[in-house]
Amino acid sequence: MNAVMNRRGFLHATSAAAGGLMVGFHVPGLAQAGETPELNAWVQVLPDETVVIRIARSEMGQGTLTGLAQLVAEELECDWARVKTEYPTPGQNLARNRVWGSMSTGGSRGVRDSHEYVRKGGALARALLIQAAANQWNVSVVECTTAAGFVQHGSKRLSYGQLAAEAAKLAPPADITLKPASAWKIAGRPIKRLDTRAKLDGSQVYGMDLQMPGLLNAAIKDCPVFGGKVKSFDAAAVMSRPGVKKVVQVGDSAVAVVADTWWRAKTALEALPIVWDEGPNAGQSSAETAAVLKAGLDVADAAVGSSQGDVKGALAAAARKVEAVYSYPHQNHATMEVMNATARWTVDRCEVWTPTQNGEAALAAAAEASGLPPSQCEVYKLHLGGGFGRRGAVHDWVRQAVIIAKALPGTPVKLIWSREEDMMHGRYHPVTQCKLTAGLDAAGKLTALHMRISGQSIIAGIFPQNIKDGKDPVVFQGLNAGGAEGALGYAVPNLLIDHAMRNPAVPPGFWRGVNLNQNAVYLECFIDEVAHAAKRDPLELRRELLANSPKHLAVLNAVAAKAGWGKPRPKGRHLGLAQIMGFGSYVAACAEVSVSKKGELKIHRIVASTDPGHAVNPQQIAAQVEGSFAYGLSAALYGEITLKDGRVEQQNFDTYPVMKLADMPAVETICMPSGGFWGGVGEPTIAVAAPAVLNAIFAATGKRIRDLPLRKQALV
Repeated sequence: MNAVMNRRGFLHATSAAAGGLMVGFHVPGLAQAGETPELNAWVQVLPDETVVIRIARSEMGQGTLTGLAQLVAEELECDWARVKTEYPTPGQNLARNRVWGSMSTGGSRGVRDSHEYVRKGGALARALLIQAAANQWNVSVVECTTAAGFVQHGSKRLSYGQLAAEAAKLAPPADITLKPASAWKIAGRPIKRLDTRAKLDGSQVYGMDLQMPGLLNAAIKDCPVFGGKVKSFDAAAVMSRPGVKKVVQVGDSAVAVVADTWWRAKTALEALPIVWDEGPNAGQSSAETAAVLKAGLDVADAAVGSSQGDVKGALAAAARKVEAVYSYPHQNHATMEVMNATARWTVDRCEVWTPTQNGEAALAAAAEASGLPPSQCEVYKLHLGGGFGRRGAVHDWVRQAVIIAKALPGTPVKLIWSREEDMMHGRYHPVTQCKLTAGLDAAGKLTALHMRISGQSIIAGIFPQNIKDGKDPVVFQGLNAGGAEGALGYAVPNLLIDHAMRNPAVPPGFWRGVNLNQNAVYLECFIDEVAHAAKRDPLELRRELLANSPKHLAVLNAVAAKAGWGKPRPKGRHLGLAQIMGFGSYVAACAEVSVSKKGELKIHRIVASTDPGHAVNPQQIAAQVEGSFAYGLSAALYGEITLKDGRVEQQNFDTYPVMKLADMPAVETICMPSGGFWGGVGEPTIAVAAPAVLNAIFAATGKRIRDLPLRKQALV
């Protein structure tokens, strides 16, 4: 007997012995499609009554797969117990004139940007099934009803499986009416997630798990300095090592080793002599970047995000001014599953299997690297072991996998980055600083506010063509004058928010919560500073400033009430508040902390409220809020990527730690959907994690922390 068995092998063996608990691994692209016709692009009903709902967005733990399926099933009125899901491919989407719309899953848009057309997909499928039954019974469709996967007319009843083949031949109606949320029976309920069982029993296939006949494995090493290149390498030095098949230069800056196992590829790569041309960024450091950003805080030229009144005049006339400078570091996404892709290339076909937040972007990357048109390429999307924005706009690992596969035509090659490679070659949360200046009148009222942000632009780094007149609008998330995405709720008569763009060589990326994270820290901590300077209660000042923003105010009041703001607390416990609007939702948090005499921070509790307009799955919203605090607090406590001699200093979780379970506070979630709009859930509450804790630390110690992460700060 083989004494070495991994978890997946153990689960497979034991579940088989227990009567076949596990289902077989399903690998997209390796199974033949069924012959059962579809009702439309979203719904297929099989003869055994299984309802297949196609989900174009990506599942990465946030629950989009279940939430979107709930919305389709709600309108379809099928039996939820018989629902299963599948991903359509971007190649199919392209061939069918993008019938599934956008496949991008980021910006908390999975549900809020596709709810209407997926619901219509379910409703149209239901209409076809009713029509097929009505035709068979020779009755009017208005006399028929549906429930739990059946069409009924008096005592007569036909199942969806019995009707699907005929229904698929019919033309859909031109108009359809969607249910109001008040009539929901499947949507709006805390239904268990569809993907949980496969994750628990080990049958879920992630990119790193993927196996197929003839598969080889690749490890890669890119130049450790951003912008550097490969100068030379000695492939002969490792070609005789066991299992090694090929050494491949990948683009200008990387080298990969292909072997029969990934470990053999990795160890051969470590032994491979490589000489780097480190290029112009070899001497760059985080200290130099900080100095450049600091200088940008006072320059005259800056792009304006929001402006009203006369800030300069109001500050000059103020009875008192309050000023502070905050900073926010580069941070890595640090997904549990590192970047990976499996590619197979021939002269007329390129296929890629990969976890991606955007199948269409992955297809574009594969086509570009393969030298083939997109119509001759395909990407099979797998569940993500974490995304957080890293697997969205930039698909560098897909390009690399295809280039490597081109060197071994017809052979599938699985590229897996090492954790060190993943740390050193990410697309990092942008680095910024912010100088805030407030003017108070003689009564202590806030009359003027100037926020000057100096730092990196994600759009300039990824989509430079979208920069207009030197302005990146995404920089101002949560600080906009109005609108449905991230409006500033505070009413300040004289306001100026601007941005001095400063872009270091470290490549930026969309990191979960994006710019809302630092903007919430800057704004909400400074509002606390203004309250302290004016000798005002932080809650009361916020209530005054939010008097004309009822949804902002409602979530703030909810957390304050549940946390017991203004009421007696256990000795040593202190509260801090934060609120903001982002990704279409209104969120607030109240953190309860203590700080020991030795400066040890304990976050005991966080009360969080969110108003996303509509709540498709309240249980999943609560899970997302809790998860967002784990991610946001990890960043606030520990997350910092620093550069020395042009190299990222953090290599693994020993130098880039994350929050441990023992340190995680209790999270109390208030879900308060007010209706009338669709907001996001996965990202907004991350932004209020750090400022709520920082404000509570001030309440406990009287010390302002303006520079993250907290682990490098003395709290006493």
